[in-house]
Amino acid sequence: MARNAEVTRRKILDAATEEFARHGIAGARVDRITKAAGVNNALLYRYFGSKLELFDTVLSGLVAEVVDAVPLDVRDLPGYVGRLYDFYEERPHVVRLTAWRLLERPEHEIPKNVFASHEAKAALIAQAQRDGVITSTLPAGELRDLMILLSLSQSMLAPTMGDEVSREVRRATVVAAAAAVLRSG
Repeated sequence: MARNAEVTRRKILDAATEEFARHGIAGARVDRITKAAGVNNALLYRYFGSKLELFDTVLSGLVAEVVDAVPLDVRDLPGYVGRLYDFYEERPHVVRLTAWRLLERPEHEIPKNVFASHEAKAALIAQAQRDGVITSTLPAGELRDLMILLSLSQSMLAPTMGDEVSREVRRATVVAAAAAVLRSG
């Protein structure tokens, strides 16, 4: 029985990820999610409480996926930026869901695991700064945010307006920019 519940939850989460990425929070429809998942609406509400709680669960799961797939390496922040760039390019729904959250729920509290992930990264960077491994010119949280922003170059959150540039050149550019930020200290 518990296995069926977990399979059902996974189906709902997969369908919800696609629905939220495509339509945003306000545009997402519970009936489309449950139809795609092959379950009834009551199960969605039983497992997740509300559409907003479902969105937070989806976003939290994606953050956990990013943290597991792309661990922060303070000794190689430019490489970290490149690996994040790759991850976001391969999984554009992560960027889209983040954009929807920023647009539709800016005042809503960030899911706990998202906040914890960002705090942990800042703490690792701060420790590396104290150890002299990386520049301390910027506060740790600002440096973390700048590295993440660089990784989002050429995404829907930071589109370019110029000539078409190959993926390889764009990736090399964001990695070089991260290295330049670190050298500037």
